[in-house]
Amino acid sequence: MAENTQTAIVSGPDDHGIGEELSTLGATVSRIEGAVSADALNAAGIDAADHLVLTDVEEATGIAVAKELNPSVTVVTYATRSLPEFIAGLADIAVDPALMGPDVVAAELVADTPDGG
Repeated sequence: MAENTQTAIVSGPDDHGIGEELSTLGATVSRIEGAVSADALNAAGIDAADHLVLTDVEEATGIAVAKELNPSVTVVTYATRSLPEFIAGLADIAVDPALMGPDVVAAELVADTPDGG
């Protein structure tokens, strides 16, 4: 059985602890504080990331940049506000923290990859 070596980037404030939950499940987590630019994504390891979790929809334009740098990255918005319509189609999953806890979201992300659960 392959070892679970997933990587995730969490961008924005992590008030609900999604990054901690991913780490608990064995994912390597890096973080972006501030603008989600190409430089920030590259520094966080977007080229090898399995997941990008965006908690601040104000940084939604970073989704297009992330998908350009790594077309196979799964983009998850974990925020109470909806994505702007012009970018919403690029996100793979949108979850409201009031409806689903970070433990459930993290478990689904880790299980939803070839080497996961």
